[in-house]
Amino acid sequence: MMPITYLALGDSYTIGEQVPDHERFPVQTVALLRQEGYTMADPRIIATTGWTTDELEAGIAAAHIGQTYDIVTLLIGVNNQYRGRSVTEYREEFAALLKKAIAFAGNRPGHVVVLSIPDWGVTPFAADRDQQQISREIDVYNAANKAIAGDMQVPYLYITHFTREAPQDPELVAPDGLHPSGKDYHRWALALAPLLAQALK
Repeated sequence: MMPITYLALGDSYTIGEQVPDHERFPVQTVALLRQEGYTMADPRIIATTGWTTDELEAGIAAAHIGQTYDIVTLLIGVNNQYRGRSVTEYREEFAALLKKAIAFAGNRPGHVVVLSIPDWGVTPFAADRDQQQISREIDVYNAANKAIAGDMQVPYLYITHFTREAPQDPELVAPDGLHPSGKDYHRWALALAPLLAQALK
């Protein structure tokens, strides 16, 4: 039996900036699915800290993906927001990326999951910035990616509320004071694994 394949597309949140490899959310998700009896290959991760939508697009092109995957996740957009890019541009580029993600999943929208963008505005890194404005902008970006996922019939996982608990629990933030910790990624994985299991049924 061929192992189940998983392609994770994204930025720092997918590659797990500041956490060891085994604490990245795609790796933790695969571990949970293995515990449920699924024969999973290690996830293939195409993600780099700092990537915007267009940079992920270029990264995908450079990776020369020549196969389809059983499941695909897409989480991208925080750096568009951070750099002050327009939401209109984001919508266009995100839609193009999601179409690619669906194609990588063998044109099965139900085998793709879009994750919402975390809110870095609540982290210590953002202490000297307008945190409420950051949160509002993240909400606008997430409204956009959720609507596009809905239009393409792709399951959507909202994880932003987890990241907004960081002020109450400092252990949810990595040592850099910006990125999520393995503890927070574990909560994402617990929420994501059942969605992927549903797709694999």
